[in-house]
Amino acid sequence: MSDLFAQAAKSILESDQDLAMETAKRFLEGGGNPLEIISRGFVPGISEVGEKFGRGTLFLPELIMSAETMMSVTDFLSQAMIEKGGAAVERGGANILVATVKGDVHDIGKGIAMAMFKANGYNVIDLGRDIDVEDIIEAAVKHDAKVIGTSALLTTTMNEQKKLEETLKKNNLRKRFITLVAGAPVTQRWASRIGADIYAENAHAGVTSVAEKLAG
Repeated sequence: MSDLFAQAAKSILESDQDLAMETAKRFLEGGGNPLEIISRGFVPGISEVGEKFGRGTLFLPELIMSAETMMSVTDFLSQAMIEKGGAAVERGGANILVATVKGDVHDIGKGIAMAMFKANGYNVIDLGRDIDVEDIIEAAVKHDAKVIGTSALLTTTMNEQKKLEETLKKNNLRKRFITLVAGAPVTQRWASRIGADIYAENAHAGVTSVAEKLAG
């Protein structure tokens, strides 16, 4: 089995979707638990990808391909768990709700973050792009989300993240959620200014910060 774990990690590092799916199927055919190959094989692979990206030794196109590979194999294994009568792969029951804010239709970064969160065992609810603050909050309450993550790729749409914080406070919901802000123009200074809990410089940093917040 250790060879399959190493092969799983390799498939993510090399963005080899065929190898990832072949490895997952071989593991399942051998009677393995889907959660084990995710946690001991694919997660270490995507974690290394994130670390390399953070160090600047791996670039955005490679990160995207690895994230897409990870998303595909994670979806496959999650479905396998459901078919076997188990629960979907989750981490501590934490629902992560993500959306690109109103007026913004860029979602490459959000897609990468979704793959990273799924890879680490979280249940991700994707609202899509160009989403109103009111709709984000309604969905977060409906799905009992632990975290609300918003992405803004334009300076002109960043104010929607501030509006989210203000609307949550107005409705006495602010303490119910951990809020995460991300996007090319977003900074730690901006996150602190509007009162967001987490600033995610990249997807790997976002996953790490969320894990720390939930653990704390």
